[in-house]
Amino acid sequence: MKKDQVFAAQTGKSPADFATSLGVVLQKNGFIINNESTMNMAQAFQAHGAEVAPGFDLHMIQICKPDKAAKSLGANPERAILMPKFVMVFSREGKTQIRFLRYSEEQIRGVVADDVFPGSLAQTYDKIRSMIDEAK
Repeated sequence: MKKDQVFAAQTGKSPADFATSLGVVLQKNGFIINNESTMNMAQAFQAHGAEVAPGFDLHMIQICKPDKAAKSLGANPERAILMPKFVMVFSREGKTQIRFLRYSEEQIRGVVADDVFPGSLAQTYDKIRSMIDEAK
């Protein structure tokens, strides 16, 4: 995997505060946090009886644009494999880290043979990155 496919940033906000800020920015742009009630992984693990390390603070934020996703998946359900878009936010050494993985158009074409989807998904990745920057 190429290093430029992993967007890495920091914010002075806590993971929970960043998730809230990102949710506001997403909503302004027609996106949602699809897993808002389960994105706090410490709570999710504990709800299933798993112990987590002290200070463990990871939010796995699943981003969706419902109107675009519905049209895209209606046109070709094979696209679903690449539809989940997650922003990972976690604490490390007193700083909040942000990670986002994107795929290149070439990689997308290798997974889903489609004329329109690779370019459209690449544009969505760019939009998510700009929304992350705005939320920081």
